[in-house]
This record gives sequence, C-alpha cells and structure tokens, in this order.
Amino acid sequence: MQLTESGGDSVQVGGSLRLTCVISGYTFTWQSSYCMGWFRQAPGREREGVATIDSRGHSEHAASVEGRFTISRNTGLNTLYLEMNDLKPDDSAMYYCAAVDERQYGGRSFCVPDFTTMDIWGKGTLVTISS
Repeated sequence: MQLTESGGDSVQVGGSLRLTCVISGYTFTWQSSYCMGWFRQAPGREREGVATIDSRGHSEHAASVEGRFTISRNTGLNTLYLEMNDLKPDDSAMYYCAAVDERQYGGRSFCVPDFTTMDIWGKGTLVTISS
C-alpha cells in the first residue's frame, strides 16, 4: 500500500481546504481491516493526530479540530479525505495520511487520533494559514 496526499495550500484565516489521500497498491473490500488517519506536524512540534477512521467507518477527531475538520473516505475510489473549515494559524503544518492494519492490535478500538504508531505513511502535503 502507498499513500499520496494532495490539496495542501496557503490560505487565510477562516478559509477552507480539502486534503485528499489516494491509496494505491491495495483495493479496499468489505473485509478490509485498515485504520486510517490524518496527522500533522508543525516545525519544532511533535507529530499529532488530527482524525482517524476505522474499517467500519467510525471516525474520531482531535479536540483541537472537532467541529471544524471532518475525515471521510470513499473506498470505491480508494481515497481518504480531510475537509478543513474555519482554519486557524495553529493549523499550519505538514499533513500526513497514514494507515495500519487493525488486526495487529486485535480490533478497532485503538483507532483514535492519539494513536500515532501507524505503519504506512505518505510524504505529506503542506498547509499554511496566514492572518
């Protein structure tokens, strides 16, 4: 599986962006068991989880983005999205798409933004918010 992000851009405070992650080298089916998520890292800061979605479509969002960001996926298109609204300067970061097989951890309950030990990572897309 390979992950390729796009959609990063420079926008003003209050603006919106939609990030896209295309999954290649793997085809999702009803038996797929991947937890997927969006993570971000700003210069000088730790990588942090933004949002995750498990194999049954249950999503979780970090408190810092709750109500502003929405993770979603289209398994038919092998694509993961992150809709970002009301962007703030603190949202500026490199955003990464990531995935891990849930079977490694015995189920889906670990699939939350605090879990950053994903196996597969994209190269990132840069989001810059200016005031």
